[in-house]
Amino acid sequence: MTSADFSIVLPEFLLAIYAMAALLAGVWFGKDALARTILWATVGVMLVIAAWIGLAEQGAHVAFGGLFIDDAFSRFAKVTVLISAALVMAMSADYMERRGLLRFEFPILITLAVIGMMMMVSAGNLMSLYMGLELQSLALYIVAALRRDSERSSEAGLKYFVLGALSSGILLYGASLTYGFAGTTQFSGIVQVVQAGHLPIGLLFGMVFLLAGLAFKVSAVPFHMWTPDVYEGSPTPVTAFFATAPKVAAMALIARLVFDAFGQVPDEWSQILALLAGFSMVWGSLAAIGQKNIKRLMAYSSITHMGFVLLGMAAGTAEGVQAMLTYMAIYVTMNVGVFAFILSMERDGQPVTDIKSLNLYARQDPAKAMAMLVLLFSLAGVPPMLGFFAKFSVLQAALHAGYIWLVLLGVIASVVAAFYYLRIVYYMYFGKEVDPLDNRMPAIQWVFLMVSALAMVLGIFNLFGIEGAAQAAAAALVN
Repeated sequence: MTSADFSIVLPEFLLAIYAMAALLAGVWFGKDALARTILWATVGVMLVIAAWIGLAEQGAHVAFGGLFIDDAFSRFAKVTVLISAALVMAMSADYMERRGLLRFEFPILITLAVIGMMMMVSAGNLMSLYMGLELQSLALYIVAALRRDSERSSEAGLKYFVLGALSSGILLYGASLTYGFAGTTQFSGIVQVVQAGHLPIGLLFGMVFLLAGLAFKVSAVPFHMWTPDVYEGSPTPVTAFFATAPKVAAMALIARLVFDAFGQVPDEWSQILALLAGFSMVWGSLAAIGQKNIKRLMAYSSITHMGFVLLGMAAGTAEGVQAMLTYMAIYVTMNVGVFAFILSMERDGQPVTDIKSLNLYARQDPAKAMAMLVLLFSLAGVPPMLGFFAKFSVLQAALHAGYIWLVLLGVIASVVAAFYYLRIVYYMYFGKEVDPLDNRMPAIQWVFLMVSALAMVLGIFNLFGIEGAAQAAAAALVN
């Protein structure tokens, strides 16, 4: 390792050192005495590192002989991952403390998962891809089962682990096929094998298995089966985390793989992504209609939205990548606000997840109901909310790439999905009277809810500069 290599991976290195130091401190003082301190320190460290990466010197840098790539694309994804992880932890502190779930391991496991995600989006080799993916996954298997006295939480962790192991096996098989036929694990070496625009049959199968393994991580149909149960069974703060940072990292990794390793044959992988997108949009929209549990509903919502993101990526163009990155940033913002609201849903001090418990909630707290209305409209893609422009951008990119049938399918899926979002709005404003929810919401959750809702309205003017950063990131990847 040279000094240049070290300087490129310095953010990840410092975050890893912090995680080990926090682990030692937590064990030394014992009994979770420092749990709250470690959590808030982790929030601060992640935000500082996000600012550091975002303001860092521009350009592309390669470390460890191509294993690690630092460019505008990876920096955009890392900043999004770090900020979303920090915000989820910040708004979850009060919830977890009141329920005895705030253990010092929680922020440390989240930190280790984030390091894995940062490795994923910078992977330039099948080996570093797998290292980052497994570091993220191993930490997430544990946090899914964080509520030790809950059968549902234990079941969620076990399902996630078993199906995650299956997806890892599929991915490794694809990696072995790719290595066998390309003779290298470097993305730059693989792309040279397929430069002529012809993909050998062995590499084609390798690519298919690689994409199948990664599709599991983004809950793309038909690899989505774990999502509703894990979202429902995990503690709500963990569900909020699953719905944000890991999705960004996995989508960025798919983009990195298809453009850097198989960029010369976009016609081959774009068909796969298009099918995954179509199935995800349709099934996520239809399956959510019958859901009464808001966490399961958000699980199917995430499946639908990941279908739209894959729709942009399937275009195989810089415009599609830009639309994908913009969509993910907006999606994370919407989810932070929605889960801030879900965390506050309680009756007699106990969590409530039935959407009918929101009946006539607007009478109880008009401000929060209005903020939730804005976020739900944005998730549904109702203009002029920011979510509409996110969907419009990916549909436009797919249309320019010639995927007319997929665009029509996306529009139909969006209309169907609007039903279950608007149903919650109906309950809040016109439902039958029920016992009211507790009128308690920590200040930080209230701020996140309101800021997220305002962003969906005010962001239509210039997208807060996200569009320009996404354009630069897309240009760095698609060159």
